[in-house]
Amino acid sequence: MQPQTSPQSEEKERVSLIHSYSNAFKGFSAMLTEEEASLLSGEDGVVSVFRDQNLQLHTTRSWDFIESELGLGSLKFHQRFPKDVIIGLVDTGIWPESPSFADAGMGEIPSRWKGVCMEGIDFKKSDCNKKLIGARYYGNQPSSIHLPSNGTKTTPEGSPRDDVGHGTHTASTAAGAMVLNASYYGLAHGAAKGGSPSSRLAMYKACSIGGCAGSAVLKAIDDAVSDGVDIISISIGMSSMFQSDFLSDPIAIGAFHANQKGVLVVCSGGNDGPDPYTVINAAPWILTVAASSIDRSFQSSIVLGNGNVIKGIGINFSNLTHSASYPLVFGGHAAAQGTPASEASNCYPGSLDSRKTKGKIIVCVDNDPTVTRKIKKLVAQDAQTNGLVLIDEVEKGVAFDSGSYPFSEVGDKAGVQILKYINSTKNPVATILPTVDVNGYKPAPIVAYFSSRGPGGLTEGILKPDVMAPGVSILAAAIPSNEIGAVPDGKKPSNFGIKSGTSMACPHVTGAAAFIRSSHPRWSPSIIRSALMTTATAWSNIGKPLTNSSGANANLHDTGAGEISPMKALRPGLVYETTTEDYLYFLCYYGYKEQVISAMAGTKFSCPKNSSPELITNLNYPSISVARIDGTKNTVSVTRTVTNVGPGNSTYSVTVEAPSGFIVRVSPEKLAFSKRWMKASYQVSFDVKGASKGYGFGSLTWSDGAHIVRSGFAVNVL
Repeated sequence: MQPQTSPQSEEKERVSLIHSYSNAFKGFSAMLTEEEASLLSGEDGVVSVFRDQNLQLHTTRSWDFIESELGLGSLKFHQRFPKDVIIGLVDTGIWPESPSFADAGMGEIPSRWKGVCMEGIDFKKSDCNKKLIGARYYGNQPSSIHLPSNGTKTTPEGSPRDDVGHGTHTASTAAGAMVLNASYYGLAHGAAKGGSPSSRLAMYKACSIGGCAGSAVLKAIDDAVSDGVDIISISIGMSSMFQSDFLSDPIAIGAFHANQKGVLVVCSGGNDGPDPYTVINAAPWILTVAASSIDRSFQSSIVLGNGNVIKGIGINFSNLTHSASYPLVFGGHAAAQGTPASEASNCYPGSLDSRKTKGKIIVCVDNDPTVTRKIKKLVAQDAQTNGLVLIDEVEKGVAFDSGSYPFSEVGDKAGVQILKYINSTKNPVATILPTVDVNGYKPAPIVAYFSSRGPGGLTEGILKPDVMAPGVSILAAAIPSNEIGAVPDGKKPSNFGIKSGTSMACPHVTGAAAFIRSSHPRWSPSIIRSALMTTATAWSNIGKPLTNSSGANANLHDTGAGEISPMKALRPGLVYETTTEDYLYFLCYYGYKEQVISAMAGTKFSCPKNSSPELITNLNYPSISVARIDGTKNTVSVTRTVTNVGPGNSTYSVTVEAPSGFIVRVSPEKLAFSKRWMKASYQVSFDVKGASKGYGFGSLTWSDGAHIVRSGFAVNVL
């Protein structure tokens, strides 16, 4: 669509069109003036015009932990199902030489595949194979600067090759081939594999270390749908502080149209936790993922001069041992001249006096989250220390990789022990031992502190996140690194790395979804999502409710439906189907105009006359969220419809777990099915006259004795 006039229409050399979208939906990205954008937004058939934003990356044993007793991920198990599920990842590219992308034993590429393997400056068509069947790249990624040997260097834009490591890690987590004897320099040793090792992979490089242009992400989704992928995995998103509405968000727009074409889109929920209202990628047609820990810990012990051993967390490959100790100093006691002790205690840049720290192990606290652990480590190294002990209650559960530099992190309780020891003697000493991995850690899973929390900032009528999956200290394929200090002495660069983030949780769910689709190829995206949600577990490996990183019981805004259990999701019994029409009604209830919704739908669509945000709660979703209810007056009723995908001639009964002061009634209390794919509806009423103000959380569970179908609910009492 071309505006009639433009103040810059005579600029012959100005680049206008960047991307055109013509597969799953119609549109384009272009360089426009404010006036041009304003004129265009008023044209008929235009859904939205929005500024191209920079989206951020949300950056072995985990699959064994999820289904250890049932063997999910074993090649023998996957051979029972078809192998032609295709996963598309929108990310930073891929390192094709990784053994995780080997195609040994894989059959011919599915004939329905229409994608390409784009060549680039360091990527050939021969880098693709029967595992990595497609690779594309997009030229308008945000520029980025690396630490170079000769000045500055922009990230290569002309290749699908990964130069960040994020895309390689996520791709192998979702569908990496089995690699025996994998480890990160001896840590996390075992067989590395993806959740669906028999699935194919296609990489869409729309990101660099500087982030991801929204227009490139939208183009990548459009191409992936046209190429023939079954599932799209996106471990990126906007900052929770700058969320756009659903029809100005490139991921939400692209995911909507992918869903229309039967393609499931799985997204990370963001790393802005633990504050509420931080979850992103929360459109109801997106499967939104929170992050959790697994039952493995990377332990780096601190041995004090009094003989006490403090079990800290961290990844270090130092050469320190029990046999030698070093002077121990608190950062606040080693402040540079004119520097406040509070800054030195936090290891601020320039805050330490190297004459007071040289050759010593320094202890710092983390009262200021703007100074990252990596910066604190660099500050300590610059002060010529022999190691760093960091006291941080919040981040202690997520191991920081310090390479060969001695590092360990402890919580407040252990930190008090260390500081008391320092103050109890004139010559405190200590050493930091190299990391060992400890399996069987309890309790697990725990909600990661960084995992973004609900309720959603755009609407509280949909309960988000949807599910939780491993995202802390995950071993997966990596770019071999030659960075100084990153590779232990005498070792070659590793083919594997350990990363944390909802970025790592997202491909776990992607792999699980591919695993389910391989068994049920005709299931729609919403059925797969429902199966994963209603079979998720709300219990840890000690048989108690899930907790967060502070030790408190987690709620549904932390965990969603709970930790995924893919084996159970193969046979969910009942499912909640959410159709494209349901999503269009959601847009009506949210407040969009019929003209805009019709343009999104690609056909004429009429909204109900009584459309209002309160009706969003009635979207046929596997969970229930009531955004607001007057505790003194109202009772709210919600309707849901389930579809039987289990045996015919089955009867389900309901049980309810409700918080104190809630009266929750379900009608009918039994649902009878005479055949598969038969539907039945029920109504839930919430009477909260005796409840406390704020959100209350509970669940209703349908069971026929063989299947357990659990739906969580969140109700906000005013």
